[in-house]
Amino acid sequence: MNDEPKSAAELKEIRLNRKRAQEIEGVKAMAEIAAADIAIRQRTARLRALRLAKEAADRQNQPEPKAKARPKTAKRG
Repeated sequence: MNDEPKSAAELKEIRLNRKRAQEIEGVKAMAEIAAADIAIRQRTARLRALRLAKEAADRQNQPEPKAKARPKTAKRG
């Protein structure tokens, strides 16, 4: 590394470059978050549609209710 003291103009340029890099990283991070949010919403909508379709099919194809067993009578002896 260069241990020479830097001038005020060089320090200002370094800070400006660092700030630009941070802004670019921030934009990239926000884009990734937005993309993940969109993917989650699409997956949720697809799963909701599948669940609702399954529930509708289950309602149409309900099995016959089973006859209840008669209670046993107690033998008196």
